Amino acid sequence: MNRVPLLDLQAQYAPLREEIRRAIDRVCDSQHFILGPEVAAFEEEVAAFCRVKFAIGVSSGSDSLLVSLMALGVGPGDEVITTAFSFFATAGAIARVGARPAFVDIDPNTFSLQADAVAGCVTKRTKAILPVHLFGRCAEMEPILTLVCR
Repeated sequence: MNRVPLLDLQAQYAPLREEIRRAIDRVCDSQHFILGPEVAAFEEEVAAFCRVKFAIGVSSGSDSLLVSLMALGVGPGDEVITTAFSFFATAGAIARVGARPAFVDIDPNTFSLQADAVAGCVTKRTKAILPVHLFGRCAEMEPILTLVCR
């Protein structure tokens, strides 16, 4: 029986392999394993791509979630709306800052938060909405942004 893989990392890696290997070699040759010119260049490129002044590279996606929640001042007594259909680090980062995850349903076609479910979950304790982009597909942000930009 042929099986369709859930995620084909080799297909994603193959076209980028040489560029990635060159970057790894530059880091190893420089011995700048923490911060350094490669991280600075990465941060500048991401900021330019996102059309913002600054971007900060962190060690992992888990840390990026944690740092983002901390920057927003999310803490004890707060709720963060998110999905359970994610890596455990999503709910873990919320718990780590002392907040409570408020899980909502996902759209079965996109696997992302259902905007109407998010709208029904917002309370006075809601401090943030943490959508999850999965499988190379971004969550539908427009309806979610309309909830927070009212």
